[in-house]
Formats: sequence, C-alpha cells, structure tokens
Amino acid sequence: MAKKVRVLHIAEAPGGVERYLVALLTKLKQNYSDELEHILVCSDSIDAGKFTDIVSKVEHVADMHHPISASADFRSIMEVRKLISKYKPDIVYCHSSKAGAIGRLANIGLKNRQGKPNISIYNAHGWAFNMKGADKKLISSYVMIEKMLAPVTDSIVCISEFEKNTALAHGICEPSKLHVIYNGIDFDEECAPHTKPLDMSLIPEGAFVVGTVGRLATQKAPDIFVKAASVIKKRIPEAFFVIVGDGLNRKETEKLVREYGLRDSFLITGWVNDPFNYICNFDVAMLMSRWEGFGLVLPEYMLIRKPIVASNVDAIPEIIQDGVNGLLVEREDYYGAAEAVVRLHDDPELREYLVENEVKIVKDRFNVERTAKEHRDLFMRLTGREEESGNED
Repeated sequence: MAKKVRVLHIAEAPGGVERYLVALLTKLKQNYSDELEHILVCSDSIDAGKFTDIVSKVEHVADMHHPISASADFRSIMEVRKLISKYKPDIVYCHSSKAGAIGRLANIGLKNRQGKPNISIYNAHGWAFNMKGADKKLISSYVMIEKMLAPVTDSIVCISEFEKNTALAHGICEPSKLHVIYNGIDFDEECAPHTKPLDMSLIPEGAFVVGTVGRLATQKAPDIFVKAASVIKKRIPEAFFVIVGDGLNRKETEKLVREYGLRDSFLITGWVNDPFNYICNFDVAMLMSRWEGFGLVLPEYMLIRKPIVASNVDAIPEIIQDGVNGLLVEREDYYGAAEAVVRLHDDPELREYLVENEVKIVKDRFNVERTAKEHRDLFMRLTGREEESGNED
C-alpha cells in the first residue's frame, strides 16, 4: 500500500485563515484520511487546540508574526526549514502572504521521504497587492515579492476568479500554475444549534438588528458601517447595530459611534469563539469591504438565511448576485447601503426571495466538502498519485 501523501501546512495569521484551515482540514481528515496526512506549522497566534484532532502534529514558530522584521523573519525561515527537514513532507502548503514568503524560502532545495524535491503550494487568501488606498511603492513591492517567489512555487491556489485574473494582470506567474478553488464552509458546523450569548441581552426587545462580522480594519470598512447605521437609525428607530470582531481600528470605530450619537444602539463584541451565535440574531447582515479576495462570511450569512447587503467589489459579485441572493452597493457608498437595509426592512417578500436563493446557491457552490475534494485532487495530481488512488472525475 502506498504511503499517504504528507502535507505540511504553514500558517501565520489567525482569524479567517485559521477558520478556513479548520474547516478544510476537518473535511480532508473525514473524507481522505487513508490518502492524506496533515501537519500544521504555525505562529503562536493560532489556536492549536482547534487542530489537535484533525492533524497529526502541530508545531509553533514563535517569531512568525505579521510585522516585517528582518531578524525575526530570518529566524522564522530557519526554524521552518528545520521542521520541513524533520517531517520531509511531499507537499509544503503555505497560507497567506507572510507565511507564504517564509515557507517557500524555507523549502528551497529540501526533499521528501522518497528523496524527491518537496512540492510547494501557495494560497495568498487574498493578494496583498489588491489592497485599496495603499502607497503605490508598497503595492509594487508586494508584486515584486510574489514574482520573485513564483518560480519556487509549483502551484498557486486562488480563492476566486478575481484573484486569478489579478495575478495574471500583474504577471505573477504563468497561467498553468494558477488553480481556482473557492472557499467553502462546513455545513455541519453552520447548521448546528447555536445558543444566544449573554451580550445579546444588551439588545432591546423588538430591535431590528443590522450586523456585520469582520476585523475592525480598513479593509472591512467599519467606518462605512457606522455611517450607514447613522442613516438607518433615522429611518428605522428600532434599529440596533452589531459588529462582531475586533482589530486595530477599534478606537476609531468607537469614536465614530459616539460622534453619530449611536452609543445606545451599538454593540462591538470583540473577538468571539462562535460568531454564529450573533449572526443568528441579525435581521440584515452586511459586509462593506473596500477590497475582498473572497469574503468567507458571505456564504455563512447565506446558509443561516440572512438577507445580505454587501459592497460591489473584487470577488464579492462572484458570491452575491445583486437582486438574486443579496443587494450590492458601490464601495464607500454608506447612504446606498442604508437605503438597501431600509428596503429590506420594508419588504418582507424581497427578504424571503433573497434568502431562498441564498440557500440554493450556497449549498451548490460553497460547501467545504467541494473545497476539500478539489484540494485532494490537486495534491494527488501534483504528486503523481492520480492513477494509484483512482481519479473519479
């Protein structure tokens, strides 16, 4: 019997990447444990407890954190290189920009258990060079780094067609290296019962709850959410607003809430273990991102049957079709977002039409079972195991 394909995953960023990996690795273990073995190498920002039952080993690299530091990054590269040499994986799979640079540099020249070069896979989980409003020199540096590392990468997983197209537009690599695998959500987890958290007692009885889930960061546009809330509150007096998340822009966001006189109608939860407890209480779910490689929370909203208002940017239109399974507004258009929420409030038939379509679309396109299968097929193809394992496609 052939040895299992050993995949060593490298991840630095908590949050969305961590949730992605939990869902993906859970399904890979459930469905393909006879073919695949997984090891996780991560920063100590990642909650190792979430992975102990779904990977064979978790290793922490203490210096592998987001801020760029020549000395810390060099130490991280050397530590990751030692771990790759220790486990001799068939595939090194790097997740997000920072881990992608460290992991791919660490893997150069190393070989697997059969004495063959390790295969290198990279998933940016949203290209850094697609950031809006950043300095042009910084964007150029991101492009240059990706171009430099592409030759030591065997395959690049893109989480949307938008991500693939922007990679081609910037000349990151040849088209044959790019593979689109849409993110997916774990229906078993999303459909599990969720209890009402204590913080929700802060919401007045009978409130119309408008919520968003995401980091308090420029990308996720919490300022646009607050500005939209100020307009909505004038039109819907019983409206109450919830941001599920935390981040560097928390103080700025709280200041804006005070300036608009919304303190008594606003809840910022901070980081929570189970955001679905809060999403279940939303009447309308929003995502006003300024840029977005995918937007994993959108399929989560869809499965829990929440009417959606989102920004019409980047990959979001690949998930949300305006007027079909949600309402789209232009980037920065807080007034248009407010008008969309008011429209949903006033039109229950529209809400029902959108959520019925949401459920059909999410089950067809954004199930993590599909994400796992497409990863398994990619792993088998790159390692030449397709014929051994039997290709069902």
